Amino acid sequence: MRDKIKNLKQQLDAVILAHNYQSAEILDIADYVGDSFYLSQVAKNLNNKTIVFAGVYFMAESAKILSPEKDILLPVIDAACPLADMVDVQALLEYKQKYSDYTFVCYINTNAEIKALCDVTVTSSNAEKVISKLNSDKIVFLPDKNLGEYIKNKFPEKDFIIWNGFCPTHERIRANSILTLKEKIKDLVILAHPECNKEVRNIADFLGSTKDIIEYASKTNFKNYLIATEDGVMHTLKNNNPDKNFFVPGLPAICMNMKKTRLDDIYFSLLHKKHLINVDENIADKARTSLEKMLELAR
Repeated sequence: MRDKIKNLKQQLDAVILAHNYQSAEILDIADYVGDSFYLSQVAKNLNNKTIVFAGVYFMAESAKILSPEKDILLPVIDAACPLADMVDVQALLEYKQKYSDYTFVCYINTNAEIKALCDVTVTSSNAEKVISKLNSDKIVFLPDKNLGEYIKNKFPEKDFIIWNGFCPTHERIRANSILTLKEKIKDLVILAHPECNKEVRNIADFLGSTKDIIEYASKTNFKNYLIATEDGVMHTLKNNNPDKNFFVPGLPAICMNMKKTRLDDIYFSLLHKKHLINVDENIADKARTSLEKMLELAR
């Protein structure tokens, strides 16, 4: 199957992008692996005609918005993001009316209709940098309350209103599971994603995006790391650092939507141009402004 995919890629001038949370078999055949911010940059800068996005819907949608001239394929069309679905257009319109003098900042984990209504998009790796450059002291941040609270603490001088959404996968990670493991394993360094709840964030030694976590573990010289984010990063961490130990708190934190994509999904998506992503032109134009503002301010 890997050989078939490789041949099809060459025939179609295609490239495969995979989020860090994908399964090992997908990460191993991808041309580019990374977090949302990295992949959004890659998608825009690639010259390939066809991009297969091994991720969830909002990621492929964002790639299409940034590169409307390219064919963006999502191998599994129902690979959704529960966090993105926690904000709807009508509710956001009511917020915009109520807080009309606020700057609306949306996490990239949102659908195109939501990005189109916001002033700027951010990712977990660039939110602090982007917000620091905004000429506004009034921010509505959506939809992730945990990331929003984490960013709010970086800017005590700003007024934040935070949407009450969350990532179910990160929300399941419990501080008591981490502390239990820390009692058993000597010199355990805790690396956590800011989508985790406050209790987990408070006991973490390092907070960052998936890319930041992978880089931190690779550049530091500790022996034992606890990884408080989706389980997909473990494959890359172990491959990059065979001499280090990586642990998870309790059961692995698995996003079932991220794990839906298999090798045969990639193959048939390429073979039949299956699940070609399209975005309404008016929505795409407005959402593109929000995404491009992110790319501009995150430089």
